[in-house]
Amino acid sequence: MSVDEVKQSERVRGIIEFAQRSLTEARRGAQTIEPIPAQRGRALAQGLRRRLAWTGLPGLRPADAEPVSYARLLVMRFSMFVLLPTALVGLYLFVFASNQYIAEARFAVRGNVEPMEDVSLGEFSSMIHKHNSQDGYIVRDFILSRTLVEEMEKKRSISQLFSRPEADFWARFDPSEPVEELTKYWRRHVQANLDAISGVTNLAVRAFTPQDALMLTQDIVTRAETLINEINKQAKADMLAQAQADADTAQARLRNAYLNLQKFRNRWGIIDPIKSAEGTVTTLLSLRKDKIKAENDLQVLRASNLDEKSRSIQVLVASISAIDSQVKALQDQLTREGINGDGSPTMANALLEYEELTVERIIAEKLNASAMNLLDRARVSASKQQIFLAIFVPPVLPIDSLYPMRWHALFVAFFCFVVLWSSISLVTAGVKDQRI
Repeated sequence: MSVDEVKQSERVRGIIEFAQRSLTEARRGAQTIEPIPAQRGRALAQGLRRRLAWTGLPGLRPADAEPVSYARLLVMRFSMFVLLPTALVGLYLFVFASNQYIAEARFAVRGNVEPMEDVSLGEFSSMIHKHNSQDGYIVRDFILSRTLVEEMEKKRSISQLFSRPEADFWARFDPSEPVEELTKYWRRHVQANLDAISGVTNLAVRAFTPQDALMLTQDIVTRAETLINEINKQAKADMLAQAQADADTAQARLRNAYLNLQKFRNRWGIIDPIKSAEGTVTTLLSLRKDKIKAENDLQVLRASNLDEKSRSIQVLVASISAIDSQVKALQDQLTREGINGDGSPTMANALLEYEELTVERIIAEKLNASAMNLLDRARVSASKQQIFLAIFVPPVLPIDSLYPMRWHALFVAFFCFVVLWSSISLVTAGVKDQRI
């Protein structure tokens, strides 16, 4: 017999011994406990089965219930979960919902334009321009801002306009709400859509009377135009101030350059070191020519066996010595550091300082000319209207109400209820299929 068979036989023997001991204890307990009547035990089992049955869940029918007509059940549930809510929505839309009138206006922020840089457009990118898109977004955000809401509240009391008796209980605004809620309500009734390509802003204002819609639209357009004028005025002021500051700085630099040149001339006693240096160089060349001529004459006289003590040779030797002294003095004046022994200025330092001052003067003159040109252009540009609000579709008085779109809203509500009911039905059917 293998080891596995021995282990299995021992396991079976242990189970049999445990069952015998349990049976003995069960018999001993049965002799001391009063037995339960058969009818009472059957009733307890049935009650426990009913409590644990899946059919006891809400919305589920018992398995042993009488069959019903599924067509009738479908119609009943469809009517309860779809038709009844849709009817309630239709009752509100066609009976209680108040008419709302929409006034529209279209405008664009015009001014300096620049081509859009769009790689995807290729060679056609230069045909599309950015029409002051940043200013357009500024106007759009301002229309929907809390700042404009507070201004309109002070000017027109829009909280009272949106809580007129003509408004229904669902659409009207509660005047006791804070300004944050009024801003949210304003953004639901005022739409400002900006087209980034064309730069056109489409403004639509919804109110409970045609007069209110027209009045609010006109006020918004007027305030947007005022905002653009303020931006334009501020831009002009900043441009002129910057141009004037640059011009003043350039003039001050040019003035300092001329003053430094004047101080240089007074200190060195030289009007133009360059011309003075040119004159010195010309003198040096002339002296060198005279020296060469004197040396040639001296060599000719010596070649003629003339006595060295003769007057002619002595004159040429003295002349050559004097020329050497003059050349040495002029060279020291041009290249020696500091000043000469007699206090006269040297040309090397004078030329270096003069060139620095001259370069500074030239730069200052060019900067001054450029700054003055920019200042003139800024003044001419400031005299023109850089950016402005072009209103090409002015607001007009609405005649018919376009909101709420009752049939459209009713169809959307019906569709949503159908989807919701279908989803719930599918979930319920899945639960029924999994019941025990």
